[in-house]
Amino acid sequence: MNADYKQCLTALERCLEACNVCYHASLKEEQRMMACIELDRECADICSYTINAMQRSSKFVPQILNLCAEICDACGSECKSHDHQHCQDCAKACFDCAEECRKLI
Repeated sequence: MNADYKQCLTALERCLEACNVCYHASLKEEQRMMACIELDRECADICSYTINAMQRSSKFVPQILNLCAEICDACGSECKSHDHQHCQDCAKACFDCAEECRKLI
């Protein structure tokens, strides 16, 4: 595995965790935030897949990183629009992850 991946893998893991926390907390909110919930799932899934692709040195890593950054930005933008702390934490993790992914493209 490429040694340059370490920082990006850490950001991906943080983003995956933040999305899962936000997803679970959003389900419990009185007002269902469907766009947030849907993007949390999309983002968590692509982060997990990106981690796997990087660990096996897939030849598609650049394309996967690009898609991951795009989904992270979308999730971050949606979460940032909500006042809940779990959403704000998720937005930061998503934007950080998108930045790290783009560094490797």
